[in-house]
Amino acid sequence: MVRASGAVYERVAAALQGRAPQRLFHSALIARSGGVRHTIEMAPVPNRHGRLERGVVAEGDVGSRWLHRFRVFRYEVRCWADGEIPDLAHAVGGSIRITDDPDRISALLDLTGLVPTPVWGRDGLRAGDMWNSNSVTAWLLTSIECDTSALQPPHGRAPGWSAGIVAALSSGS
Repeated sequence: MVRASGAVYERVAAALQGRAPQRLFHSALIARSGGVRHTIEMAPVPNRHGRLERGVVAEGDVGSRWLHRFRVFRYEVRCWADGEIPDLAHAVGGSIRITDDPDRISALLDLTGLVPTPVWGRDGLRAGDMWNSNSVTAWLLTSIECDTSALQPPHGRAPGWSAGIVAALSSGS
């Protein structure tokens, strides 16, 4: 469902912007601290059970705040020890090591519960880009002062990335 709706979104966005459609990328983070692997990502809310086991630290709305009461219109930000990214094996280009600095990794883990949660798919922060999983990753990395300028998806786009950067810079995180 997510892949199909993303493809439709990209076709429409490309037509409106007068360009060819590109592959879209979803970002997530893996942080190792004290011998523990923490997985940080935004994902749909599968159910109301297991929030603790999934490491849910924040929740937001999808599409419209009016639809919040329906689970399918909510997302969660997860940061959980020993968590898994289900589609990591399908990552194009493989993972990228950003930092080994224990202080930055600790700060990143501390900040996950503070990530903004505007409506997914909207430009609620007036950043010129919609909010999504890429926004969460960019917000966290920018907030811990990692240089994100060289991070580019291979042969495609990562919509939402600039929204995360703008949000982090404007909040002074």
